Amino acid sequence: MPMIYKMIAAYLLIINVAAFCAFGIDKRKAKKNAWRIPEKTLLALALLGGSAGALLGMAVFHHKTRKKKFSIGIPLILTVQSGLVCFLLWNF
Repeated sequence: MPMIYKMIAAYLLIINVAAFCAFGIDKRKAKKNAWRIPEKTLLALALLGGSAGALLGMAVFHHKTRKKKFSIGIPLILTVQSGLVCFLLWNF
């Protein structure tokens, strides 16, 4: 496997773990009425490639599931990113 694929895989693993953890941390802070992770940060993590981790975090921690920008936005981001990956793999 070429080095670039390993680097991309490592990046995606890290960003998805970060997104998943961010949703868990934000949920815990929400329960304690403590400082929260801004919504734009959570969405940015998804946009930067962590959409699968964000969606899993939403499901596991039952967090942000009622907000439309998350319940619709995160799956939409994941769909677009998956489609882009399939397109790139198919054509290159």
